[in-house]
Amino acid sequence: MSMDMELLKQRMQSIEERIQAACERANRKREEVKIIAVTKYVDAEAIRELLDAGIEHIGENRVQDGVPKYEQYGDRGTWHFIGHLQTNKAKEVVGRFPYIHSLDRLSLAEELNKRGEALNQVVFCFLQLNISGEETKFGLSPNDVLAFLRETSNMRHIKIIGLMTMAPVVENTEDARPVFRGLYEWKDRINEWAFPHAHVEELSMGMSSDFEVAIEEGATYIRLGSVLVKP
Repeated sequence: MSMDMELLKQRMQSIEERIQAACERANRKREEVKIIAVTKYVDAEAIRELLDAGIEHIGENRVQDGVPKYEQYGDRGTWHFIGHLQTNKAKEVVGRFPYIHSLDRLSLAEELNKRGEALNQVVFCFLQLNISGEETKFGLSPNDVLAFLRETSNMRHIKIIGLMTMAPVVENTEDARPVFRGLYEWKDRINEWAFPHAHVEELSMGMSSDFEVAIEEGATYIRLGSVLVKP
């Protein structure tokens, strides 16, 4: 799918204005917020055009789609794996995607650590938390965070640098605010515990429908799909 570059630039300008306004409302610096283009519905050619237009971060949800795209354009931009990651697919992601936003269980942590050790590299992870408590969403329950950090504290090849969550789909974006605020509070809590492998600096939250509220509540990465790359 080739994208209309003029339309893409218009979308990027509109998004930029909305980000700027949200940062001003929250008294934040614009450079604190980074855009991840969610590219699961577009092909590699569209990713090239996004990169050409100045997008720096690419986010893929599925291993079988993301790896071929990475093989074409992985030397450009920064690649994030943002979808649910099956443990047996971790070997295809580690070494390609520098950032994994969906660490949500011990078995995956063990596999990521194993793959990182084999490649002699540290895997940078976002711990995915199910702040909303929805049964349909992936993510570690907040009640299990402390035990999880204790169980992974001896894993030398994973580093938890951020948290990720998904807010419920709501008509009024204000209804998503408590979820984003909750993730921010978990950032502070985890950092107070001072685990060596878990110093949280990044918050991956907010999508096309609610990214402005997420920015107001501290998002450092927003994951934009339809508002940016819709056909």
